[in-house]
Amino acid sequence: MSPKARKHLKAATLVPALAGAVLAVMPLASRAGTLRVVHNFTGGSDGGSPVDGLMMSAKGTLFGTTSAGGAAGLGAVFQLAGHATQKVLHSFLGGADGATPNGGVIEDASGKLFGTTTAGGASGAGIVYSLRGTTETVLYSFAGGTGDGSDPQAGLVMDASKNLYGTTSAGGASGNGTVFELFPPKSKTGAWTEKLLYSFGTGTDGAAPVGRVMFDTAGNLYGTTSAGGASGYGTVFQLQPGTAWKENILHSFQNTDDGYTPYAGLVADASGNFYGAATAGGSNGGGTLFELSPSGDSFTFSVITSVPGWGVSGTFRDVLVQPNGVIYATTHCDGANNAGTIYQLTQSGGTWTYTLLYTFTGGSDGLYSISNLVLKGGKLYGTTIYGGANNAGTVYAFKP
Repeated sequence: MSPKARKHLKAATLVPALAGAVLAVMPLASRAGTLRVVHNFTGGSDGGSPVDGLMMSAKGTLFGTTSAGGAAGLGAVFQLAGHATQKVLHSFLGGADGATPNGGVIEDASGKLFGTTTAGGASGAGIVYSLRGTTETVLYSFAGGTGDGSDPQAGLVMDASKNLYGTTSAGGASGNGTVFELFPPKSKTGAWTEKLLYSFGTGTDGAAPVGRVMFDTAGNLYGTTSAGGASGYGTVFQLQPGTAWKENILHSFQNTDDGYTPYAGLVADASGNFYGAATAGGSNGGGTLFELSPSGDSFTFSVITSVPGWGVSGTFRDVLVQPNGVIYATTHCDGANNAGTIYQLTQSGGTWTYTLLYTFTGGSDGLYSISNLVLKGGKLYGTTIYGGANNAGTVYAFKP
C-alpha cells in the first residue's frame, strides 16, 4: 500500500477528540439533489472519523463504525435508527477487544453483527469480532506473523455455513497480506478457528488487499489488491476452492487507461458481472470504474468510466449497483473543492454516462467521503471522515 493511501486509511486515528454541540440539520444545495447531514460526529463518546460507510439491516436500521472517538478514542460501532438517532453500541478500548475499525459490519440472520479492527487484540494486529446488542465477543485475534496476517482494513463476508471470510492488508507468508476463513466453534464453549486461504507473495500475484472479498455461485472468491501484480499497480484476483486454494489473476493494473491502486472490492449484478474501482489514474486522472464480464471460464475487463480527479483521489469503497443497472459511488478528495463527490453511472445502448450528483464543500457537509453508499427510502446514505460541525466527520443523506 502506498504511503499516501495508508495515511488516508489511518487518518481518522490522527483526529483529536473535539467536543462541541451538534448543530441543526440544514439542507445543502447540490447539482442534482439535496444533501442533508443527519449526524455530526463530535470525536468524543459518539465516535469520530468513519472510514467506511454504512450497512442496512434486514429491519432497515443503519449500522456503521468509526475509526476514532468512542469511550477510549479508539473507535466505535454505532447504529442510526428512527429519525437518524445515533447510538453507540460498543467502544473499543484498545486492548484485547480491538482498536480502530476501518471496515464496516455485516449482519447474520439473527441480527448479530460481525466486523474487524485494524489494531488491538492479543498481539496488537487486529481482531474479528461479533456484536450482539451491546455485547462484544472477540472471535479471533491476529498474531501478526506469517501464519495468519495482520491489519484487516475491510469488512467480512459470510457463507451459508456461517463461516467468515476476509482480507488482511499485511502479514502472511511474505508480509503482503492474506485472504482468510474463520470457522465457528462446533460447541458453545469452543473457539473460532482461522485458516489462511492465500498469502500474497512478493511479485505478480498482488499485495496489500484493502477491500473485502465476495463469492460467486460456484464458491469462488474474488477481490482486489491495492499493489503488486505484473506492473505493481494492483490486481483483480479469483481464488478457487480446493485442498489448496488456487489464485487466478483476472487483471493486473497497468496505470494506463485502466487506472491503478484498486482499494474497493468487487460487487456483482444479477447477470454475474463484477464491478469495482481503481482509486487513481485513468484518462481523467481520478481513477476508474471497471467491469469484469464472465465468458466461459474467463473474464473480459473493461473500463466503464474514468473519474475526474488527481492522484489517489477517487473511489475507495465498494460501488452500489442497483437492479436497474444504475451505479452510485463516492470519491474522497476530488471535485471543485478537493473535498469529494457523489456520482452516478447509467447505461444505455452499451454506453455508460457519468453524472456528478454532489460536490462536497469540505465544511458543514463533510470532508472526504471514503464511503460506500446505502440506498434507503430513496435516499443515499454515506459518511465523511472529516468536516461537519466538529471536523470529526458526518453521516449524510442525499436525495438524488
